[in-house]
Amino acid sequence: MKNTDRSPFLVVGLGNPGAQYEGTRHNVGAMVLDEVAGRCGGPAGPATFSTNRKLNARVAETRIGDRQVILAVPRSYMNQSGGPVKALASYYRVPAGSVLVVHDELDLDPGTVKMKSGGGLNSHNGLRDIAKSLGTRDFQRVQVGIGRPPGRMAPASYVLKPFAKSERAELPITLADAADRILDLADGR
Repeated sequence: MKNTDRSPFLVVGLGNPGAQYEGTRHNVGAMVLDEVAGRCGGPAGPATFSTNRKLNARVAETRIGDRQVILAVPRSYMNQSGGPVKALASYYRVPAGSVLVVHDELDLDPGTVKMKSGGGLNSHNGLRDIAKSLGTRDFQRVQVGIGRPPGRMAPASYVLKPFAKSERAELPITLADAADRILDLADGR
């Protein structure tokens, strides 16, 4: 997937707000955005997030190559991500095709990172809410695999649990892989 559009690029990392959700599988999208922000910026240092209460998100504005990039983490719960994403896209005048949503994906093995443009929502309530708010499924995605829950554990419980010790060891590699793909896409590579 190559992006040659030069309109502003909105990258949204999904997760849940609050300290109790930090480090959980459902917040991997927000973790990826922190990795991307750490790599962006200028001589003064990495891109830094500030809270924008009007847009209900933590936002960092930066440039990648010659393109304006807005990094955002909604302050809403995952299943209510659509409102903040629509507000961000409207405020920055970003068309749906230049919105990239980074999210956890149950149907991919842990550590797997996949790019996708449009298509199905894989029963992901955050994506469903974004598609409803934007009025289209035609936005881009970075899916970060978290795997299926063990045994009979409910998926809703599984995604809200911290990564297992074995997964935490691989997590920095996964976050770096996802960040690499986002930076390449934003830069048109």
